[in-house]
Amino acid sequence: MQYSFFQRWFPHPFVSVLVGVSWIMLAQSLEVGSLVMALILAIAIPRLIRPFVERTPDIHWLPSFKLFLVVLWDIVISNLRVAKLVLGPTDKLQPKWFRVPLETKHEQVNTLLAMIITTTPGTVTAGIDQDRGDILVHALSTEDVDEEIRLIKMRYEKPLMEIFDVQTGDIA
Repeated sequence: MQYSFFQRWFPHPFVSVLVGVSWIMLAQSLEVGSLVMALILAIAIPRLIRPFVERTPDIHWLPSFKLFLVVLWDIVISNLRVAKLVLGPTDKLQPKWFRVPLETKHEQVNTLLAMIITTTPGTVTAGIDQDRGDILVHALSTEDVDEEIRLIKMRYEKPLMEIFDVQTGDIA
């Protein structure tokens, strides 16, 4: 396969930006040495992973950014709720296991959905069951399982399907 100059040096431009910005944030410096190292890493790491990630999926960026903000907000709010639950009386805890039915068999959508659920404090995914078409979730405390499922589907699954342009029942 023939690559352009840009594709050769930046096979995954978004990864390059993430790596470079991450390095600058870790170094906590905008000195020339830190910027040069960020540039070197931003070029080298995506080139090293190219054989493993040959094609990145086409995604819609605006819904991705919106979902990022929703997840960030939910993580902050969930941290506060979990702290209140854990530091308060334990008799108020209502831990529950429940299954979230999946709308699609699209691997990226379902994997990202499980990751988002896991990163939100108070919930943990135990596994994706593609054959059954659901994700097993443990919630630290919930009174209404149906409402939890509805929120997960509305806040995370629906936007993920929009990001990857996936319809109900699609397989990838």
